[in-house]
Amino acid sequence: MAQQIEIRSRIEDVWSAWRDAHMDANGRVIDGPQQNASHSEGQGYGMLLAATAGDRSAFDRMDAWCRFNLEIREDRLMAWRWLPDARIRVPDLNNATDGDLFRAWALLRAAQRFDAPGYMQAARDIVSDLVTRCIAQGPDAQPLLMPAVHGFETTDGFVYNPCYAMPLAMTELARAFDQPRLAAAAKGAVEVSRQLALRGVVPDWVEVTSSGLRAAEGFSFDAGYEAMRIPLYYVWSGLSDHPALLRYTEAQSRVPAGTAAVVIERQTGHPRATSTEAGYRSIAALTSCVVTGQVGAIIPPFDPRAEYYPATLQMFAMIAQAEAAPMCVPI
Repeated sequence: MAQQIEIRSRIEDVWSAWRDAHMDANGRVIDGPQQNASHSEGQGYGMLLAATAGDRSAFDRMDAWCRFNLEIREDRLMAWRWLPDARIRVPDLNNATDGDLFRAWALLRAAQRFDAPGYMQAARDIVSDLVTRCIAQGPDAQPLLMPAVHGFETTDGFVYNPCYAMPLAMTELARAFDQPRLAAAAKGAVEVSRQLALRGVVPDWVEVTSSGLRAAEGFSFDAGYEAMRIPLYYVWSGLSDHPALLRYTEAQSRVPAGTAAVVIERQTGHPRATSTEAGYRSIAALTSCVVTGQVGAIIPPFDPRAEYYPATLQMFAMIAQAEAAPMCVPI
C-alpha cells in the first residue's frame, strides 16, 4: 500500500510538470517542434495522463478543446491536426486512429476514476465509430486497426502502422463496450508484430497484402520515433515475452550508456541515430528490465524541460512500470 501511494504521488508530481509545460489554459496540448500544432494523439495522451493523475479539471479542459476544435467530422472521431497560425486551422478532416483510441481509453478510465457516467457514453460512441470505420481485414481475415478512415489503401492491400494499435487500450475498451471485433484487432496487431519481429525490429510502417507483409513505398521501414512506442505499449499490456521486446532490447544494447537508439535499421538492428532524451532512455531501460528479468530499471529522472513527445513517453513508461512491471522500479 505504501509503495502504491508513493508511485501515485510521483506520477502526480511529474504530471504537474508535464501539464505546465505542454498544455495551455484552454486544454490545448501543444507540440512545440511541430509548428506549435495540436494533434488528436496529443489530446488523447494528455487526457489519459490527467485521468491517471486524478486531475479532473485538466481532463475536462482537454476534452472540451477536442469537442470544439477537432471533433468536427460527421462521426465522433477527431480531425488529426490543428494549426494555430494557419488561415485554415484544420486543413485535413481525416482522423488519426491512435488519437481516437487513446481519447476513448482516457474517457473510459476517467469514467471509472471520477465516477462520471457521461464519459462512458462518449467513449462508447468513439469506439463504435472506430470499429465501424477503422478496422480492415488483414492476413487470414484477421482484423487490423487502420491508421485512419481513408488514405492508406493500396493496390494490393493497405499501409499499416503497428504502433497505432495499443493492445491494452483496445482490450479494455472491447470488454467495456462488448466489441469483440476490437479485441480481435488487438490480437491481430500482436500477431503482425510477432511476424515482423522474426526478421528484425518492428518497423514504423508496413504494407499488408494478401501475400504477406512488406515495406510500404514512401514510408519508413526502420524502427524510428513511431515504432519506439511498440515495446512501451507491449510492456504496458503485459506482453513481456513478445519477440518485439527482445529485438528492441538487442538494438539498445549496442548504443553507449546514457543514450538510446531512436532510429534502428530494421534488418541489422544497428542504430542509425541516438538521443540522450530521458523519455527515450526510459523506454529502453524499462524494456531491458522486463526482457532480462532483472529487479530495478535504470529509468532516468523526469526532465521538465523535455519536449512534448519524449516527456509524454516518459510519463507513459512510469505508468507502464507501475501497472505492469513492478519489479522494474526505477533505481
